[in-house]
Formats: sequence, C-alpha cells, structure tokens
Amino acid sequence: MPPLFIRRTQLAFGCAMVAIATALSSPAWADPAPSFDALLERIGLAPTSLEADALLDAAEARVRQARVRPNPELGLEAENAFGSGPFSGYDNAETTLSLTQDLELWGRRGARVAVAQADAGTAGLRRDLATVEAGGRLALVYAEAEAAQRRFLLAEEALAVTIADTRAALILVEEGREPLLRGIQGESEAAAARATLDEAKAERDAAFARLTAVAMLPAPVTSIDSSLIDRVPATAAATVGATPQVRVAEAERSAAESRIEVERVRARPDVRASVGVRRYEAEDATALTFGLSIPLPLFDRNRGNIDAAQADFRAADARLMGARQEAEADRNAAVARLSASTSRVSAADAGVTAGEEAYRLSRIGFEAGRISQLELRSSRAALISARNAAVDARLARVRAEIDLARLQGRAPFGTSQ
Repeated sequence: MPPLFIRRTQLAFGCAMVAIATALSSPAWADPAPSFDALLERIGLAPTSLEADALLDAAEARVRQARVRPNPELGLEAENAFGSGPFSGYDNAETTLSLTQDLELWGRRGARVAVAQADAGTAGLRRDLATVEAGGRLALVYAEAEAAQRRFLLAEEALAVTIADTRAALILVEEGREPLLRGIQGESEAAAARATLDEAKAERDAAFARLTAVAMLPAPVTSIDSSLIDRVPATAAATVGATPQVRVAEAERSAAESRIEVERVRARPDVRASVGVRRYEAEDATALTFGLSIPLPLFDRNRGNIDAAQADFRAADARLMGARQEAEADRNAAVARLSASTSRVSAADAGVTAGEEAYRLSRIGFEAGRISQLELRSSRAALISARNAAVDARLARVRAEIDLARLQGRAPFGTSQ
C-alpha cells in the first residue's frame, strides 16, 4: 500500500474524529443563556446589590435611632438608715425617689441626626453605584462568554477549512503537481488547528461557567443565542454633571463635615435635670426635690476627637478633589474609546470581507494550479486572523461602553439608574 494512500486514510480518519468531537462539544441539549436584558432585570439579586441594599437599610435604621431621645433614669435612694444611735433601724430614714433626664442641650440631637442622615445619603449613592457596577460586570462576563463561543465556532470553521485545503494539497501531491513536503505541512497545520480548537473549547467552557456563576443561573450555560457584542451602543457624547463616583465622594465629605459638629457639641457640658420626692420617716412628711448636674470640663474637652474629625474631613475633601479631577478626564477618554472602537469594528468587518474574497480567489487559483500552497496558506491565515480581529473589536466596543456607562451612572446599553 503506497505511503501517500496511508497518509490520506489517516487524515480522513482524523477528519471523522474531528466531526464526532464537534458534534459532542455542541450538544442538542444545550441550555442557552437568557438575553442580557433579561439578566439585567435581575441585577438587584446580585450579591453586591443585596449587600448595598442591606447597608442602606442599616443606615436608614440609624437615622431613626438618632432621632430617639435618651431614656430617663429612675433612682431610689435611702439615707440615715440602719446605722447606730438614733439612726438605727429605719425610723429616721430619708428616702428619695427621683427621675433624671438628659436635656441634650447645645444641639446634640440635631447634630446626631444630621450625621446619620448624611451617612444614609452616602449609603444610598453607594447602592446606586453598586447596581451600576454589577450591571457592568454582568455585561463584561456576558460579552466575554459570547466572544469565547464565537472564537470556538471560528476555530471549528478554521479546522474544517484547513482540513479541506490539506485534502486538496494531498490530491495535488498524488498527481505530482506538489512535493510530498506540502502534504506533510498540511497535516501539521491541521494538527495545530485541532489544538487551537481544543483551547478555544476550554476557554468557552470557562467563560460559560463564569457567566452561570455571575448571573446566578440555576442550570449551566452551554450556549448564547442572544448577541450582545453585535449590539451598537448609542452615540457617545460627553455628559454634564458629576459622575456617580464624584457624588459618593461629595456625600462622604458632607458626612465627615457633620461629624466635626458632633464632636464640638460633645465638648460642651452634658446638662442633666432631675426631679423627685423625698420621704422623711421621723417627721412623717414628704417634700419635692429638684436638681441639675453638669460636668466640669477640667480635663476632657474632646479636643482629640475634634482634631480627628477635622483630619477625616480633610481626607474626604482630598478624595473629592481627586475624584473630580479624574472624572472629566475618564469620561472624555471613555467617549473617545467608544468612538474609536466603533470605527475599529467597521474596519474589522471590512477586513473580514476582503479576507473571505481573497481566500475564495486563492482557493480557486490553487485548485487550478495557478497559485501555490504557500499563497493559499497565507490567505487562509489572513482570513482566520481577520475573523478573530472582528470578534476582538466587538469585545473592545462592549468594554468601552461598559466604562462609559459606569461613568454616566447607567447600565451598559441601557438607561440611567
């Protein structure tokens, strides 16, 4: 049996195995993922969103608690009882029942409520930012999974094209129109294409697993039918106003400023008033008692806490300054990247069209014997590269839209939160 016939038989067997593996890797029972829009509607169930909601509920509860006045103190005191001499027993005892209340002077309660409200406002803004970031993460994972699926399909197609070219080369070798080296090179290229397909399958499965986890789907995702990377974002335009990150920094600065007033109020005396009834056992009489208590600020004037609150305010002010400086530059850069990525997609699509036509003409010329296998291999490699570049360009466009959406406080391909 001629060696060339054996090689062609082995190649045919390899092609059959590839077809079986492809069928097994793309089962009919594939469970397609819901569309991105459907998953985005459930973004409130994401762990980060649930955490932000819980923190907001806690902050609002602290506001309610801050409005509550301190409880009065009920006291019972007995004097001149169970001693010696005339004070033996309880006949000459003086018993006082008193009620003491913290007056919360100097605006203590108002300052406390103001801080709690500022913290609640910050928590609300953080909740909105967490929702935006969760939507951006979902969009990125969804787009990466779709791109991995598309690269796998392209790798399948590249393997099929490579095998077809190798078969054509073997025919020419058998006819003596090409040297045996061309057939060996074709088999090597087919083996490399199979390895690329295996790698693409592993990347696709890993991306599907990430999407299943991030989207909290009950069943593993094995395919994506609704495309996200083909969606064209709205026309990018610079927006006016603070970004969500700047708004959070502004709220943190406001809360830090409120804490300074709280510490200043704490430095003032805490006045407590009391009223009670005193019982005189010896005279069998009762009388009312009144009193005020005020601490003397001889040692503790709360200077350390005041200085700490002022330092925290300066730190929050510096963070706000940095956020404002970065916000405008980041937003303009995101708009530019989105515009550039849109142009890149158009150029990549044009490259794919040109590559397909070049490969078609090369294949016709190769089968007619007018073009060498090297030229055919070059046009095939250019086509494969152009198709993968088109996927990369679409993924870059999604990433640019995610960055811009985060800075504008909205979901990718969606509206403002």
